[in-house]
Amino acid sequence: MQTTQTTQTTQTTQTTQTTETTQTRQRWKVRSGVYLVVAFLAAGALGAAQPATGIPTEVVQLTQFGPALGVALAALLWPSRTRGLLAGPPGHPASPWRQLLVTPLLITLLAAGPYALLTGTAHTTDPSSLHHPFLLIALAQLVGACGEEIGWRCFLQPLLRTRFGPLTASVTVGAVWGLWHVQALAQGPAYAAGFLLATIAMSVVLGLAMEEVGGLRRLLLAGGFHALVNLGMLLFMDEETGSALPMVLFGLACAVTAVPWVWRRREVTIPAAVG
Repeated sequence: MQTTQTTQTTQTTQTTQTTETTQTRQRWKVRSGVYLVVAFLAAGALGAAQPATGIPTEVVQLTQFGPALGVALAALLWPSRTRGLLAGPPGHPASPWRQLLVTPLLITLLAAGPYALLTGTAHTTDPSSLHHPFLLIALAQLVGACGEEIGWRCFLQPLLRTRFGPLTASVTVGAVWGLWHVQALAQGPAYAAGFLLATIAMSVVLGLAMEEVGGLRRLLLAGGFHALVNLGMLLFMDEETGSALPMVLFGLACAVTAVPWVWRRREVTIPAAVG
Protein backbone atom coordinates (compact mmCIF):
# COMPACT_ATOMS: atom_id res chain seq x y z
CA MET A 1 0.00 0.00 0.00
CA GLN A 2 2.81 2.36 0.90
CA THR A 3 4.62 1.53 -2.34
CA THR A 4 1.49 2.35 -4.34
CA GLN A 5 1.08 5.70 -2.58
CA THR A 6 4.75 6.52 -3.16
CA THR A 7 4.41 5.69 -6.85
CA GLN A 8 1.30 7.86 -7.15
CA THR A 9 3.04 10.74 -5.37
CA THR A 10 6.05 10.44 -7.69
CA GLN A 11 3.81 10.40 -10.77
CA THR A 12 1.89 13.44 -9.50
CA THR A 13 5.15 15.31 -8.87
CA GLN A 14 6.46 14.44 -12.33
CA THR A 15 3.18 15.54 -13.93
CA THR A 16 3.28 18.83 -12.04
CA GLN A 17 6.90 19.44 -13.03
CA THR A 18 6.13 18.63 -16.67
CA THR A 19 3.19 21.05 -16.65
CA GLU A 20 5.30 23.80 -15.09
CA THR A 21 8.10 23.18 -17.59
CA THR A 22 5.64 23.37 -20.50
CA GLN A 23 4.16 26.60 -19.16
CA THR A 24 7.64 28.08 -18.75
CA ARG A 25 8.53 27.15 -22.32
CA GLN A 26 5.35 28.78 -23.60
CA ARG A 27 5.94 32.09 -21.79
CA TRP A 28 8.40 33.30 -24.43
CA LYS A 29 5.58 33.15 -26.97
CA VAL A 30 3.30 35.29 -24.83
CA ARG A 31 6.03 37.83 -24.09
CA SER A 32 7.18 38.11 -27.68
CA GLY A 33 3.57 38.29 -28.86
CA VAL A 34 2.69 41.13 -26.50
CA TYR A 35 5.85 42.99 -27.44
CA LEU A 36 5.21 42.65 -31.19
CA VAL A 37 1.57 43.72 -30.98
CA VAL A 38 2.53 46.89 -29.11
CA ALA A 39 5.54 47.57 -31.36
CA PHE A 40 3.41 47.36 -34.50
CA LEU A 41 0.39 49.28 -33.18
CA ALA A 42 2.44 51.96 -31.43
CA ALA A 43 4.54 52.53 -34.55
CA GLY A 44 1.41 53.06 -36.62
CA ALA A 45 -0.07 55.46 -34.07
CA LEU A 46 3.16 57.44 -33.74
CA GLY A 47 3.54 57.65 -37.51
CA ALA A 48 0.00 59.00 -37.81
CA ALA A 49 0.61 61.52 -35.04
CA GLN A 50 3.95 62.81 -36.35
CA PRO A 51 2.56 65.49 -38.72
CA ALA A 52 0.72 67.07 -35.80
CA THR A 53 3.92 67.28 -33.75
CA GLY A 54 5.80 69.29 -36.36
CA ILE A 55 8.86 67.04 -36.01
CA PRO A 56 10.34 66.58 -39.51
CA THR A 57 10.83 62.97 -40.65
CA GLU A 58 14.23 63.98 -42.06
CA VAL A 59 15.41 64.44 -38.48
CA VAL A 60 13.69 61.48 -36.81
CA GLN A 61 10.69 59.25 -37.43
CA LEU A 62 8.53 58.74 -34.37
CA THR A 63 7.62 55.25 -35.56
CA GLN A 64 11.09 54.20 -34.39
CA PHE A 65 9.91 54.44 -30.79
CA GLY A 66 7.21 51.79 -31.23
CA PRO A 67 9.56 48.97 -30.13
CA ALA A 68 10.60 50.99 -27.07
CA LEU A 69 6.96 51.21 -26.02
CA GLY A 70 6.66 47.45 -26.49
CA VAL A 71 9.57 46.95 -24.11
CA ALA A 72 8.03 49.44 -21.67
CA LEU A 73 4.83 47.39 -21.47
CA ALA A 74 6.83 44.18 -21.09
CA ALA A 75 8.70 45.82 -18.20
CA LEU A 76 5.38 46.56 -16.50
CA LEU A 77 4.02 43.04 -17.01
CA TRP A 78 7.20 41.07 -16.36
CA PRO A 79 9.64 43.42 -14.61
CA SER A 80 12.26 40.93 -13.43
CA ARG A 81 12.30 38.98 -16.69
CA THR A 82 12.56 42.12 -18.79
CA ARG A 83 15.40 43.47 -16.63
CA GLY A 84 17.23 40.19 -17.08
CA LEU A 85 16.86 40.26 -20.87
CA LEU A 86 18.00 43.87 -21.11
CA ALA A 87 20.94 43.29 -18.76
CA GLY A 88 22.21 40.42 -20.88
CA PRO A 89 24.87 37.91 -19.87
CA PRO A 90 27.00 38.51 -16.75
CA GLY A 91 30.53 39.76 -17.12
CA HIS A 92 32.01 42.04 -19.73
CA PRO A 93 33.41 39.94 -22.58
CA ALA A 94 35.31 41.68 -25.34
CA SER A 95 33.11 42.66 -28.28
CA PRO A 96 34.25 43.20 -31.87
CA TRP A 97 32.96 46.76 -31.79
CA ARG A 98 35.48 48.08 -34.33
CA GLN A 99 34.49 45.52 -36.95
CA LEU A 100 30.83 46.05 -36.11
CA LEU A 101 30.89 49.82 -36.58
CA VAL A 102 33.00 49.56 -39.74
CA THR A 103 30.42 47.24 -41.30
CA PRO A 104 27.88 50.04 -42.04
CA LEU A 105 30.59 51.90 -43.96
CA LEU A 106 31.29 48.76 -45.97
CA ILE A 107 27.57 48.30 -46.63
CA THR A 108 27.32 51.86 -47.93
CA LEU A 109 30.36 51.41 -50.16
CA LEU A 110 29.12 48.09 -51.60
CA ALA A 111 25.68 49.54 -52.27
CA ALA A 112 26.50 53.07 -53.45
CA GLY A 113 29.47 52.08 -55.64
CA PRO A 114 27.61 49.63 -57.92
CA TYR A 115 24.59 51.93 -57.95
CA ALA A 116 26.71 54.80 -59.27
CA LEU A 117 28.29 52.52 -61.90
CA LEU A 118 24.95 51.15 -63.09
CA THR A 119 23.24 54.53 -63.31
CA GLY A 120 26.26 56.61 -64.33
CA THR A 121 25.54 59.07 -61.52
CA ALA A 122 26.95 59.47 -58.03
CA HIS A 123 23.85 59.73 -55.86
CA THR A 124 25.41 61.84 -53.15
CA THR A 125 23.75 64.43 -50.95
CA ASP A 126 25.69 67.38 -49.61
CA PRO A 127 25.04 67.51 -45.84
CA SER A 128 24.80 71.30 -46.07
CA SER A 129 21.90 70.96 -48.52
CA LEU A 130 19.72 69.22 -45.96
CA HIS A 131 16.90 71.20 -44.40
CA HIS A 132 18.33 70.76 -40.92
CA PRO A 133 21.88 70.75 -39.47
CA PHE A 134 23.57 67.44 -40.16
CA LEU A 135 24.79 67.13 -36.55
CA LEU A 136 21.19 67.40 -35.33
CA ILE A 137 20.09 64.76 -37.82
CA ALA A 138 22.95 62.44 -36.82
CA LEU A 139 22.16 62.73 -33.10
CA ALA A 140 18.43 62.29 -33.71
CA GLN A 141 19.13 59.25 -35.88
CA LEU A 142 21.11 57.69 -33.04
CA VAL A 143 18.31 58.33 -30.56
CA GLY A 144 15.71 56.96 -32.95
CA ALA A 145 17.85 53.92 -33.75
CA CYS A 146 18.22 53.18 -30.04
CA GLY A 147 14.42 53.48 -29.74
CA GLU A 148 14.17 50.59 -32.19
CA GLU A 149 17.13 48.54 -31.04
CA ILE A 150 16.10 48.37 -27.40
CA GLY A 151 13.23 46.29 -28.74
CA TRP A 152 14.78 44.27 -31.54
CA ARG A 153 18.28 43.52 -30.32
CA CYS A 154 18.02 44.12 -26.56
CA PHE A 155 14.66 42.46 -25.85
CA LEU A 156 13.39 40.24 -28.67
CA GLN A 157 16.79 38.81 -29.68
CA PRO A 158 17.76 37.59 -26.19
CA LEU A 159 14.18 36.40 -25.61
CA LEU A 160 14.30 34.20 -28.72
CA ARG A 161 17.79 33.04 -27.78
CA THR A 162 16.25 31.27 -24.78
CA ARG A 163 14.59 28.91 -27.27
CA PHE A 164 16.69 29.03 -30.48
CA GLY A 165 20.28 29.16 -31.63
CA PRO A 166 21.97 32.50 -32.42
CA LEU A 167 21.55 32.29 -36.19
CA THR A 168 17.90 31.20 -36.09
CA ALA A 169 17.07 33.90 -33.54
CA SER A 170 18.87 36.55 -35.60
CA VAL A 171 17.13 35.59 -38.84
CA THR A 172 13.74 35.58 -37.11
CA VAL A 173 14.28 38.99 -35.56
CA GLY A 174 15.47 40.33 -38.92
CA ALA A 175 12.37 39.03 -40.71
CA VAL A 176 10.04 40.54 -38.12
CA TRP A 177 12.02 43.78 -38.17
CA GLY A 178 11.58 43.97 -41.93
CA LEU A 179 7.85 43.19 -41.82
CA TRP A 180 7.45 45.88 -39.18
CA HIS A 181 8.45 48.43 -41.87
CA VAL A 182 5.08 48.19 -43.58
CA GLN A 183 5.70 51.30 -45.68
CA ALA A 184 8.78 49.73 -47.29
CA LEU A 185 6.90 46.55 -48.18
CA ALA A 186 4.27 48.59 -50.01
CA GLN A 187 6.82 49.84 -52.58
CA GLY A 188 6.62 46.71 -54.74
CA PRO A 189 7.90 43.11 -54.70
CA ALA A 190 11.51 43.81 -55.73
CA TYR A 191 11.83 46.72 -53.31
CA ALA A 192 10.30 44.66 -50.48
CA ALA A 193 12.56 41.68 -51.23
CA GLY A 194 15.66 43.88 -51.15
CA PHE A 195 14.55 45.47 -47.92
CA LEU A 196 13.81 42.14 -46.20
CA LEU A 197 17.16 40.78 -47.34
CA ALA A 198 18.81 43.84 -45.79
CA THR A 199 17.02 43.61 -42.45
CA ILE A 200 17.67 39.89 -42.10
CA ALA A 201 21.35 40.24 -43.05
CA MET A 202 21.90 43.18 -40.70
CA SER A 203 20.11 41.32 -37.91
CA VAL A 204 22.45 38.37 -38.43
CA VAL A 205 25.47 40.68 -38.18
CA LEU A 206 24.18 42.31 -34.99
CA GLY A 207 22.96 39.09 -33.42
CA LEU A 208 26.20 37.19 -33.97
CA ALA A 209 28.48 40.12 -33.16
CA MET A 210 26.82 40.82 -29.82
CA GLU A 211 26.06 37.28 -28.70
CA GLU A 212 27.84 37.81 -25.37
CA VAL A 213 27.29 41.57 -25.04
CA GLY A 214 24.54 42.98 -22.85
CA GLY A 215 23.31 46.07 -21.12
CA LEU A 216 23.99 49.58 -22.29
CA ARG A 217 26.88 48.44 -24.52
CA ARG A 218 24.52 46.30 -26.57
CA LEU A 219 22.07 49.15 -27.00
CA LEU A 220 24.72 51.70 -27.99
CA LEU A 221 26.47 49.34 -30.41
CA ALA A 222 23.23 48.28 -32.07
CA GLY A 223 21.97 51.87 -32.16
CA GLY A 224 25.27 53.15 -33.54
CA PHE A 225 25.30 50.48 -36.26
CA HIS A 226 21.69 51.26 -37.18
CA ALA A 227 22.25 55.03 -37.22
CA LEU A 228 25.38 54.74 -39.40
CA VAL A 229 23.47 52.63 -41.92
CA ASN A 230 20.64 55.19 -42.01
CA LEU A 231 23.06 58.08 -42.47
CA GLY A 232 24.93 56.24 -45.21
CA MET A 233 21.68 55.68 -47.09
CA LEU A 234 20.70 59.31 -46.58
CA LEU A 235 23.95 60.65 -48.01
CA PHE A 236 24.75 58.17 -50.77
CA MET A 237 21.54 56.48 -51.91
CA ASP A 238 18.10 57.56 -53.11
CA GLU A 239 15.99 54.53 -52.19
CA GLU A 240 13.46 56.92 -50.64
CA THR A 241 12.18 57.61 -54.16
CA GLY A 242 10.74 54.09 -54.22
CA SER A 243 13.12 52.86 -56.91
CA ALA A 244 13.79 49.14 -56.53
CA LEU A 245 17.39 49.14 -57.83
CA PRO A 246 19.04 50.98 -54.89
CA MET A 247 17.12 48.90 -52.37
CA VAL A 248 18.04 45.61 -54.06
CA LEU A 249 21.70 46.67 -54.15
CA PHE A 250 21.46 47.67 -50.50
CA GLY A 251 20.06 44.26 -49.59
CA LEU A 252 22.80 42.47 -51.52
CA ALA A 253 25.47 44.63 -49.86
CA CYS A 254 24.10 43.75 -46.42
CA ALA A 255 24.08 40.05 -47.34
CA VAL A 256 27.71 40.18 -48.49
CA THR A 257 28.85 41.83 -45.27
CA ALA A 258 26.98 39.23 -43.20
CA VAL A 259 28.95 36.33 -44.71
CA PRO A 260 32.18 36.89 -42.69
CA TRP A 261 30.19 37.08 -39.46
CA VAL A 262 28.44 33.78 -40.20
CA TRP A 263 31.75 32.18 -41.18
CA ARG A 264 33.43 33.51 -38.06
CA ARG A 265 30.62 32.04 -35.95
CA ARG A 266 31.04 28.70 -37.72
CA GLU A 267 34.77 28.65 -36.95
CA VAL A 268 34.10 29.44 -33.30
CA THR A 269 31.37 26.85 -32.77
CA ILE A 270 32.69 24.02 -34.97
CA PRO A 271 36.09 22.70 -33.81
CA ALA A 272 38.67 21.88 -36.44
CA ALA A 273 39.07 18.23 -37.34
CA VAL A 274 41.92 16.45 -35.62
CA GLY A 275 44.44 14.47 -37.69
